[in-house]
Amino acid sequence: MSEQDWDIETQAVRIGQQRSQEGEHSDPIFMTSSYVFSNAAEAEATFKGDKVGNIYSRFTNPTVRTFEERLAALEGAESCVATASGMSAILSTCLSLLQAGDHIVSSRSIFGSTVVLFNKYLSRYGIETSYASQTDLASWEAAIKDNTKLLFLETPSNPLIEVADIKAIAELAHKHDCLLVVDNCFCTPALQRPLELGADVVIHSATKYIDGQGRAMGGAVVGDKKTVGEEVFGFLRTAGPTMSAFNAWLFLGGLETLSLRMQAHSAKALELAVHLFDHPKVKRVHYPGLPQHPQHLLAREQQDAFGGVLAFEVDGGQQSAWTVVDNTNLLSITANLGDTKSTITHPATTTHGRLTDDERLQTGIYQGLLRIAVGLESVKDIKADLETGLTQI
Repeated sequence: MSEQDWDIETQAVRIGQQRSQEGEHSDPIFMTSSYVFSNAAEAEATFKGDKVGNIYSRFTNPTVRTFEERLAALEGAESCVATASGMSAILSTCLSLLQAGDHIVSSRSIFGSTVVLFNKYLSRYGIETSYASQTDLASWEAAIKDNTKLLFLETPSNPLIEVADIKAIAELAHKHDCLLVVDNCFCTPALQRPLELGADVVIHSATKYIDGQGRAMGGAVVGDKKTVGEEVFGFLRTAGPTMSAFNAWLFLGGLETLSLRMQAHSAKALELAVHLFDHPKVKRVHYPGLPQHPQHLLAREQQDAFGGVLAFEVDGGQQSAWTVVDNTNLLSITANLGDTKSTITHPATTTHGRLTDDERLQTGIYQGLLRIAVGLESVKDIKADLETGLTQI
């Protein structure tokens, strides 16, 4: 039985490890910046690429390589390039695959920092971005231009948990000779494999669920040997948005329990979403596991579960939302997600606070919106903690 035939749970534990002469059972950390060659000829051959070997940990490190091989296997990909953060993964993808005069079509429903990256920074170098509705294929079609090279989306989206039809948008992208890049942060390959649905490149913030305990920063770009293995890797080798060996070692431990955690996060988030849906102080709940969610059937089709993040709205705008946040004791008030600890945040003033009022309104991020990343605590305790704030509205 080959490694490719293993189930994802087995791959997450076993893929990529090459034991050293010490015969270690767990994954080792190679904390070194450089590597020694046996002679000058070997050094030349390695630098030229005629011989496979480690050169410099900015772009070749055994621990990082094990993480890359393991994540690539989980996504069903040929190549993976690990980066310093999720945002550096997006930046590396764009700067390695695009040039001045190119055009991006992105979903409006993306992380606030990604919007700033596209609008403020990439635009300085002649790469322009237009935005489409996450869930309206005609909107994507209308936004594509002759110079469009890349379509970008995250699904489910942050923070409204909208689900995009990856297969349909991939077909549209390829019809116009464009690449489709999918941010798979909220689902991870444990719940969703965008490449199997037609995507060309997958982005990860390993900081989130891949780590699972909020300990380290990291990102990854996953795809084929040419696009990722050559183009994105070439950018990383030169520009150096590199994942540290220590962080890669932490992420390897996270991958081992990824499937178990994602199923647990999903089950607890669904239970909480059902509870909030019927709550008299809650105006609306955004979670694709609810049958009332507009993309519920699509989520059932392209995901193995519905994920650990939900959002809900309360009447009374920012004041009411902050009342809920400030009266929690169990939930952590932080913008991060993917931890074993549940977190709560007010997107309009945190993760999407750098957007203009109009940009937030266009994406449905109202002042009364709250996002919860459901951890692994008792749902009974999470409900009780939220109730303290909800009763104060």
